Amino acid sequence: MATTSARASGQLSERKAAILRALVRQYIRTGEPVGSEMLASTSGLRVSPATIRNELAALEELGYLTQPHTSAGRAPTHLAYRFFVDLLPSRPHLRGSERLAVVQFFEEALADVDEILRGTTLLLSRLTRYASLALAPSLKESVIARCELIGLGSSTLLLVVFDNGRVEKRLVDVPEDATEEDLERVSRSLSSAFRGMTVGAAKQEADRNAAATREPDAAVLRKVGGALGSIDAAAEAEHVLLGGVANIAGEGAFDRRETVREVYEALERESALLHLLREAASTPPVSVMIGAENSIPGMLEASVVAAPFGAGGGAMGTIGVIGPLRMDYESAISAVRIVAERLSAAVEALRS
Repeated sequence: MATTSARASGQLSERKAAILRALVRQYIRTGEPVGSEMLASTSGLRVSPATIRNELAALEELGYLTQPHTSAGRAPTHLAYRFFVDLLPSRPHLRGSERLAVVQFFEEALADVDEILRGTTLLLSRLTRYASLALAPSLKESVIARCELIGLGSSTLLLVVFDNGRVEKRLVDVPEDATEEDLERVSRSLSSAFRGMTVGAAKQEADRNAAATREPDAAVLRKVGGALGSIDAAAEAEHVLLGGVANIAGEGAFDRRETVREVYEALERESALLHLLREAASTPPVSVMIGAENSIPGMLEASVVAAPFGAGGGAMGTIGVIGPLRMDYESAISAVRIVAERLSAAVEALRS
């Protein structure tokens, strides 16, 4: 993506580049084709309307602009948006109120990365007014950081905390004759035996220990093995969390009703979204996919801004937003980047 844009931007003089950036900014604000008179009066370029008109015609020939009607102004193409995005500051800043909202969200005491991610999608949709999405960390390769049995009155809970911050809970139907001391003893053995194991390996270890242990501990371990097997089966299913989807149909979000329908349908194809978010995770710190640059049918008139998050230097999941081609890229990139950074810090804290 960046290579194509860099090659194309080499064709532009400094004046053409300044005019193009000003036009894209104006079009993002209004959604209306931009004419030379408007650019001359609002852009601060200190260039006559006639000169701007000539440069706009040249930019149209180069593929950066299109003219919806012969008497109208011009609108940016995908190539213009890519040029514009590639020249944005590497670390654009959030407005003060938006930064405060991020700080306040992550100051709350959240103990589960899934819970944090659900809140994060709502936070991103509020900050950007676009639809947001998140790919939760997979449990397939994660290892157990903590495992314990917790008494809840007449019930017993198996709590499993993974190194990526994910927390899984299962109610365990322990034998009636198992005492509180029995459960505490088994819980202590779980904590040391399963640490550093995948959930599948822990399930096998629980089954082996049950076969070699006397009752009532063996019965408790068999129940723990069954619960771990349930978690292992669920680990195969990656899932995408969505937030603020109604923003897609918001006033002025997309120019055509048909585009709104196509984007809604695209968001229902979870396998395609999984592929998209995995792809975004491979190009940190922030990936911007404009129109046809993303691989999902029906998203030609949409852009995706996404970033990976993780702990210990590795990517564990991805968050992002989906909006129209004329999205406010500076605001979206700022919001996604800072939220990904704070989310990574939160996941790191959960591991410790």
